[in-house]
Amino acid sequence: MSFIDAIGTAHAAAPQARIVSLVPSITELLCDLGLAGQLVGRTGFCIHPAALVAAIPKVGGTKDVNLEKIRKLAPTHLVVNIDENEKPTVEALAEFIPHIVVTHPNTPFDNLALVRLMGGIFCAEARAEAWCADFAAEYAALQAAPRGPAQTMLYCIWQDPWMSVSADTYIANMLAQIGWRVPALGGGRYPRFDWSPALLEQIDGVLLSSEPYRFTEAHADALEKQIGKPVLLVDGEMMSWYGTRALQGLRYLRQLAQNYAAGPAWAGRGGCVLRVMGRRHAGRGTYSSSASASAATGSGVWRLSLRRPRALSTARFSLSAAPAMAWCRVAAWSLTAIGW
Repeated sequence: MSFIDAIGTAHAAAPQARIVSLVPSITELLCDLGLAGQLVGRTGFCIHPAALVAAIPKVGGTKDVNLEKIRKLAPTHLVVNIDENEKPTVEALAEFIPHIVVTHPNTPFDNLALVRLMGGIFCAEARAEAWCADFAAEYAALQAAPRGPAQTMLYCIWQDPWMSVSADTYIANMLAQIGWRVPALGGGRYPRFDWSPALLEQIDGVLLSSEPYRFTEAHADALEKQIGKPVLLVDGEMMSWYGTRALQGLRYLRQLAQNYAAGPAWAGRGGCVLRVMGRRHAGRGTYSSSASASAATGSGVWRLSLRRPRALSTARFSLSAAPAMAWCRVAAWSLTAIGW
């Protein structure tokens, strides 16, 4: 029996394979399938699972590999990805590595074929099928979950220059599972863009990914003040790593959608409106709040009782004459807003 990769190449089962993986998420997948002992090389970005990959030699990055180091490792199989690895590098490695396994998952559901491909070639089919059953169940749960209104979210992967993702990428197809779409920016799969009033009119919010650029809460805070739109920091591994991490990614998506639907929260009475903006990694904590104010045009104090992490925060703000809007920034995304 043969197993067909992303470019149509047939591969036979290879129980004694010596594998070099140039794809961080697939290195994790191979380890989760019990194949860490057959991995003879990995990139420096292959960091999961840490305890297992520590013993596997590094051969460079995903795009700048050490050809001679790989040659000395004498691999029989090289695992690459169309998006992550450079074609000239793969062609150079193909001169001395007998089997090049090319991958290109582009939707969450493609993970089933990917895991079966790795399990089939490297003789870990039982573990692969068990994972596929878990994934199918989680995927069904995500599809059955209630969806909020459709959102257009600008997903940022880099700044200086600013870069995003197009609709035909794995990330965009992940977002589509919860009814979110990315704006059409042109310029290929990972387009550059400039901030403009026209762009802001197209979007409901911004997602800053924790990788490949290491966006932080400081970036999110500054950008939100600049553009006046909700900006959320998201876990890039959950959004872009296919393979076994995609199972966690589906759960993360479901929580992301639930938390975003719960906030921003609006509450109002007596001509005053309070908008509560929260963030700090969707899905990593839920917060409740209560409010009191001396008068609709006076000074108000929100006491925010944080369930996780354990802390107490008080945010003070002033209200102008009704109708008014006040902003209250806290360290969470999901809040219950109580008006007055």
